[in-house]
Amino acid sequence: MNRRPLPPRPGAPVVRSLVAAAALAWMAPAALAQQPAAPPAPPAATPAPPPQNSILDDRLFYQLLVGEIALTQGDLGTAYTLIVDAARRTRDDGLFRRSIDIAIQARNADQALAAARAWRLARPENLEPLSLQVQLLMGTGRAAEVTEPLRSLLEQTPAAERAGLIASLPRFLQRANDAPLSARLLDDVLKPHRDRPETAVAARVAQGRAWMDAKDPGRALALAREAQGLEAGAPGPALLALELMRDQPEAESLVRAHLAGPGAEPAVRLAYARVLTSALRYADAVAQLERATQEQPLEPGPYLTLGALHLELQHPAEGEAALRRFVELVGAPAGAGTADASGEPDDRLEQAWLMLAQAAEMRGDFKAAEGWLARIADPDRTLEVQARRASMLAREGRVREARALIRALPERGAEDARAKLQAEAGVLREVKRWKEAHEVLTQALQRFGDDTGLLYETAMMAERLDRMAEMETLLRRVIALKPDDAHAHNALGYSLADRGQRLPEARQLIERALQLAPGDPFITDSLGWVEFRLGNKDAALRLLRQAYASRPDTEIGAHLGEVLWSLGQRDEARRIWRESKGRDAANEVLRETLARLRVDL
Repeated sequence: MNRRPLPPRPGAPVVRSLVAAAALAWMAPAALAQQPAAPPAPPAATPAPPPQNSILDDRLFYQLLVGEIALTQGDLGTAYTLIVDAARRTRDDGLFRRSIDIAIQARNADQALAAARAWRLARPENLEPLSLQVQLLMGTGRAAEVTEPLRSLLEQTPAAERAGLIASLPRFLQRANDAPLSARLLDDVLKPHRDRPETAVAARVAQGRAWMDAKDPGRALALAREAQGLEAGAPGPALLALELMRDQPEAESLVRAHLAGPGAEPAVRLAYARVLTSALRYADAVAQLERATQEQPLEPGPYLTLGALHLELQHPAEGEAALRRFVELVGAPAGAGTADASGEPDDRLEQAWLMLAQAAEMRGDFKAAEGWLARIADPDRTLEVQARRASMLAREGRVREARALIRALPERGAEDARAKLQAEAGVLREVKRWKEAHEVLTQALQRFGDDTGLLYETAMMAERLDRMAEMETLLRRVIALKPDDAHAHNALGYSLADRGQRLPEARQLIERALQLAPGDPFITDSLGWVEFRLGNKDAALRLLRQAYASRPDTEIGAHLGEVLWSLGQRDEARRIWRESKGRDAANEVLRETLARLRVDL
């Protein structure tokens, strides 16, 4: 059976005032559950004016004193009335801020907005009250009232900072919890800025993000194209296109166009590599990361990801080279650990050591693998380290010792117990002890019930034991518990297709999986295989070529080769099979395919 994947083991800065943050904290708790966004803020403060005599006379002193006493006694209404009256009379910025703070404490949105409006009237040259008014309106769900103050804020913001402010608006407007309304509002507010050279690109990108949030990716993509047409080298349109790729695959052309141009932003390339990796397009991600390491040879991060992807693609030599370069650039001695730019511990070095051990193990050099594992001191990685050691023991035929090594690990709770059982099953799976792995997973299910990850893994072991009814029951249980589980839909559909059973149902299951995980090469492979079983060889060839180009996996190669062979394209079939055999000569699907077709490479 084809291996199905197991569940996975711009702009100028703006500053939100503390007052606004507090306002949103109590006025819009639902909005705060979303990803934090930088709201509009006034430009950098102008130089402080020369010292002036204090405006604090006896009347003002007494008024402020009484107001603060009322505040300490919990009389927030009196405190607000006194402080905001003092602010209006003195036009003092600090007193206006204090009155808004008191209104927030009282959870009185109307008073907070009244104080912000009064401050704006008193100090029209100061953008802070205007910014606060916008924030308070959005934070309290009054998006319909935000057009005028937001338009004024944009017009009064210095031209050099306006593009940055525009770039921050889409995420900030998410506070309204009405994405289509926010998108229409932004379209209206940004009309004059679309025709100004300094803001034309930023305006279109901001509009595109808003319409993407409003679930209109077609309109968002059109705006991204407009923006890139105005300035091909601008990163904003490409970054927007990256976010659109899932729903609009044609958006990828904008990303590629940006990266092909002179002066392409390295951050865009790395973001593209992350998107490709998430889509399991590892070969494409590797190409981008290799280019990134050429462009920034002293930046360690890309080497770590590149090494991990090479190992996933069964390229231990290339993976090891990338990981060694990462360790060299990080430059920490064994066991010392590192720190990131913020001074916090950087655990990437131990990640690299763990993967270097894996690379050495893949080469059969267990001594070198143990050398890398011995460097890892993080107690949170104990299970990972011991699982690798157990894997090497099992591959040497010392399966009992391997299992005992994992079982001896301490358990701090139920999650540790579950992880140990999965690790033990994983070691047994690696050495093809299917029955024992199935027994361990069944034991885990008895203890942890309807755990979808365990159910899926147990189903895969049941399939290995030719217990197809059990496998189907388990996978249908996963789908019932987790209807958006693409892997379960795919595994069940593929198992039916591979046995030539209920092919229309198999296709429906796989098509649903592809809807849940667009572009997944394993699922695309499954769809190609079911099309082949249905006799649709041209469709099968197209899908399998797409899957193999995205992920040159041995089993996908076995399928692609068989379709090519059936179409008479035997030279290409042999080439694909040779490539696949070079990656994993012991692969069961490839060996069965070659034996059944009586092909000698």
